[in-house]
Amino acid sequence: MLQVTPGPSFQNGRALRKIAAIDIGTNSTHLLVASVDTELRTFSIELAEKSTTRLGERDPETGNLSEAAIERGLEALRRFRELALSHQVEQIVTAATSAVREAPNGRDFLQKIEDQLDLEVDLVSGPEEARLIYLGVLSGMPFGDCPHLVLDIGGGSTELILADGRDARALTSTRVGAVRLQRDFVNDEPIPPQRRTFLQAFIQGSLEPAVNKVLRRITPNEKPVMVATSGTAMAIGALAASEEDRPPLKLHGYRVSKQRLDRVVDRLVVMTPEQRKGLAPINDRRAEIIVPGALILQTSMQMLGAKELVLSERALREGLIVDWMLRHGLLEDRFSFQSSIRQRTVIHQVQRFAVNQQRAERVASHALTLYDNTQDHLHRDDGSGRDLLWAAAMLHACGQHINLSAYHKHSWYLIRHGELLGYSEAEHLMVAAIARYHRRSLPKKRHESWQALQSRDNRRTVSDMALLLRLAVALDRRPEPVFQSLLVNVNNEDLVLELIGEKADQDFSLEQWSLESCAPMLREVAGLNLKLKVQE
Repeated sequence: MLQVTPGPSFQNGRALRKIAAIDIGTNSTHLLVASVDTELRTFSIELAEKSTTRLGERDPETGNLSEAAIERGLEALRRFRELALSHQVEQIVTAATSAVREAPNGRDFLQKIEDQLDLEVDLVSGPEEARLIYLGVLSGMPFGDCPHLVLDIGGGSTELILADGRDARALTSTRVGAVRLQRDFVNDEPIPPQRRTFLQAFIQGSLEPAVNKVLRRITPNEKPVMVATSGTAMAIGALAASEEDRPPLKLHGYRVSKQRLDRVVDRLVVMTPEQRKGLAPINDRRAEIIVPGALILQTSMQMLGAKELVLSERALREGLIVDWMLRHGLLEDRFSFQSSIRQRTVIHQVQRFAVNQQRAERVASHALTLYDNTQDHLHRDDGSGRDLLWAAAMLHACGQHINLSAYHKHSWYLIRHGELLGYSEAEHLMVAAIARYHRRSLPKKRHESWQALQSRDNRRTVSDMALLLRLAVALDRRPEPVFQSLLVNVNNEDLVLELIGEKADQDFSLEQWSLESCAPMLREVAGLNLKLKVQE
């Protein structure tokens, strides 16, 4: 662990600490530079780089890392070290996994890294690798009380983790990976049917102890969510997503059914490596090892009885950042991420786009008051839209620093292309669209923001929540608040908004004027008349 500079830097008055994490894997070496917010106690990713170092291509007789692999590894680490230092990180945390820990000369390689680059590398065990992967996934995906099965298919090992929002129930690591299987068992491609059957049986036998361990710790009434992370899983997800009419911008949170996975695997196994290299979503090196990796993923889903998996872009390298934060007292425990992933990511975006947070919080408060008091009148939401409304209210003004007159359109773009951890792709689109339609026109079929929504129910939720946000924004036209509280009531065909002023004889003519612009739309959409009442 290279310690470079002491102390935090500052941005918008907030203390930030720059940390780099390097993951030395069997197929690839990854660099991640993170900016840790010491107040929000979260982090954002500033840089992510990957180099295909192929450490898993070891000497077939001795099992040693080859000289060529060692040179590739050193060159990548030298470049990553310079990149990290150019970002003025205070520490570089480095971990090596399967290929290095199994090679007889693995420790010699680590000594070379320390001597030549002054990087101290932690040689992690299989269970420790699983723990770090778990921390990484935990930092970017809400688990709640539902158990999650996390599967990470590496080049030399596969980690299977059972966890929920409170604890990790099982951390397992099995010596079966995409590079290992390709090296040991794949001689001819396309893979002959008998070889595919053999590989599936080998994978099943290898994974059986780990699968049995996690299945024993799932209670009969629980329905675990399966999460897949790693280059193999993301490549499979990209291939599956390419079949969509509107492929997602990001794969994090994307769901792949077992049926679709089977179609992708069946397509891959009958292709030559050259044919696979022609597939846009995967690079040349991934094309060489994706078939055994895909068979691990397919067999794992079958053994676990999973009908669907969710992709996570976060894994071991993000886990190194979380682990660093834990060790430096920036998190009370590893679950403090879980209680507020969504809130933290939204607030981070609020600060990133220099949104007036106090005003955003006021608008969000008004919007939630309207939501809570207009069930069956302005919306028939089951509760899921409330959190989306809050996020959109917090971020609705983020486009103002681009253009004031059409800021709602810019807000849609910034939210759509920003990072909202803990939200699915569909929810992310809905948050952006709610912010888009809080002012000016109602949704139109030709709008990109409307076309992107995935279902009729999603469009209904966006329409309902956007109307609530429109009213909330109309109530907040001044830099400073002028009323203490908002009371909402629906009487027959009237929506009555009662304001309790900050002081006696408070003038609410500005609010009256602002709300009047919403009245025609309220009548059109909900059939209600808008009434403003001031409490004396």
